[in-house]
Amino acid sequence: MALNYIWVAFFVIAFLVALAKLIFLGDTEIFKIIVEGLFDSSKVAVMDIALPLAGVMTFFLGLLNVGEKAGAINFLARIIGPFFNKLFPEVPKNHPANGQMIMNFSANMLGLDNAATPFGLKAMASLQELNPRKDTASNAQIMFLVLHTSGLTIIPLSIMAQRAILGAKDPSDIFIPCLIATYVATVVSMITVAIKQRINLIDKTVIGWLCGVTGLIGLALWFLSTKTKEEVEVISKVTGNLVLMLIVVSFLLGAMRKKVNIFDAFIEGAKGGFETSVRIIPYLAGLLVAISAFRNSGAMDYVIDGLKYVFALTGMNTEFTDALPVALMRPLSGSGSRALMIDAMKQFGPDSFVGRLACMFQGAADTTFYIVALYFGSVGIRNSRYAIPYGLFADFVGVMAGIALGYFFFH
Repeated sequence: MALNYIWVAFFVIAFLVALAKLIFLGDTEIFKIIVEGLFDSSKVAVMDIALPLAGVMTFFLGLLNVGEKAGAINFLARIIGPFFNKLFPEVPKNHPANGQMIMNFSANMLGLDNAATPFGLKAMASLQELNPRKDTASNAQIMFLVLHTSGLTIIPLSIMAQRAILGAKDPSDIFIPCLIATYVATVVSMITVAIKQRINLIDKTVIGWLCGVTGLIGLALWFLSTKTKEEVEVISKVTGNLVLMLIVVSFLLGAMRKKVNIFDAFIEGAKGGFETSVRIIPYLAGLLVAISAFRNSGAMDYVIDGLKYVFALTGMNTEFTDALPVALMRPLSGSGSRALMIDAMKQFGPDSFVGRLACMFQGAADTTFYIVALYFGSVGIRNSRYAIPYGLFADFVGVMAGIALGYFFFH
């Protein structure tokens, strides 16, 4: 029901704001702008997202099927099983969903978005097989989605590249605070969802895994902090793509070892790629159009101005409010928040406090509404339960951590 109210609210608020602009400000173009945005967003949902995703989905779902028959997914599930059994008690031990989820998280951490999405959609489909109420999100699906929306990425390569294009002296200076912010968001969101689902995290296995992951991230931060910008970018590119190719080759060699009919297994799995891409079109189009109407009406600008006014009344330092458009847009639209990030760097400078903070907001959160539409839409879930508010809470934690770290590192 939460998604129903949010979706309707986008349109109603957009209409009321546009009507007020027409009556009181004489803006005769406002409804034209909104309607043109509706058509553009509908086209983007199909032509720029769903159809390009079909090819990627086709390949990686085929590859995942080969990996399952080769036993690679079950191998990953056994490794991560002790931790995931505590975090996802509804998922049986050694279930393929465990391996698929860890592959999704790993691809996200390495910045491999094209690979992460098929892995994540396959994991959601596997979790749906365990779901007794097919139109309602299960606890495991909500935990997976909220952890996904926390957007943990080791190196925000695309953000660093954009900073370099705009002339930043050290484009990589935001990667350490960015990683800390996303890691904080991931851990806090995991804890809050676990409390909601009454999962006991005071367990030596969970604590051991969290300490181990924290230690590895700390070592990665220390190692990368000793490198130059160019070296960090090279390490990121090589590591991410090397790991992806290693997965492909390992799956194929493992399947050969087990005498799997590899190409037939690939075709069997690949057939679901196009079907999944087509199935998500209504969900993507519905949400992207609603977000477009809300943004083009000017409602987002009023929200931002209102927040600036409220913060100013408190007497606190409000310099961070100039970067808030990125934070508020991020859960709604990845491309929209990226455009606002670039605009902030152009207006204030890439090495300014606002410019850096805008980059941190872009890297510290994820597109919650898009992820809900994509992942739940792919398996036909209509009742998202508490997934959206908890996903937005993960974004909020990332933004708050970003503000604190921004003042600590750059102000």
